[in-house]
Amino acid sequence: MGLLRGVARTAVVAGTASAVSGRVQRRQANKFAEKDAATAAKQQDAYDAQMAQQQPPPPPQQPVYQQPPPPPAAGGISNEALEQLKQLGALKDQGILTEQEFGVQKAKILGM
Repeated sequence: MGLLRGVARTAVVAGTASAVSGRVQRRQANKFAEKDAATAAKQQDAYDAQMAQQQPPPPPQQPVYQQPPPPPAAGGISNEALEQLKQLGALKDQGILTEQEFGVQKAKILGM
């Protein structure tokens, strides 16, 4: 019986040591996992801050400017209007436009 009692005691001690060891390993694993998660979060925050500093700010919205109209020629008429009037005059001289048609088109160009 002494042998059986010694084996049983050894089994109990070994089982208890195994259970305690497993619990200690789980606690340490959880502790290290928490530290790793905290470290990873700090690194991610530092990376995000660094990337935010490196990104150039978006360009400011600039108003769209239209090209100014060409300066009016002598007499307050634009160069384009003068060209159109010359073409109309040529058409009238060729007999393609009547005096009345010429007058209507001339009024349109001059904005009358």
